[in-house]
Amino acid sequence: MKLGAFSISLAVKNLELSRVFYEKLGFRVFAGDPAHNYLIMKNGEHLIGLFQGMFDKNILTFNPGWNQSAEELDSFTDVRELQKALQAQGIEIAETADETTSGPAYFTLIDPDGNPILVDQHI
Repeated sequence: MKLGAFSISLAVKNLELSRVFYEKLGFRVFAGDPAHNYLIMKNGEHLIGLFQGMFDKNILTFNPGWNQSAEELDSFTDVRELQKALQAQGIEIAETADETTSGPAYFTLIDPDGNPILVDQHI
């Protein structure tokens, strides 16, 4: 099952302090907008999203259709197909993607330890 680009989305208390901290670990701002309370940081192929005031927990994030540089892939499995495949394996989807649509969509699930997982297709 190919889930696309992977990142961890961190719920941070102070976006600027977090940016400075992760820059000391070698990350650089890759995308995002501090005016909208988020930054995407990159170190090689590793991505960390910093989100202030947007959610309560850290989230594992997958982006079908993107590589680790947020470049569109020629071929990928649509988020709705991923959702169906997971449901067929008995995995409960917390928030479902509308399977009657196409293009951008997302679904969420929770792992056995309560960690949220977001599968978020932007294309």
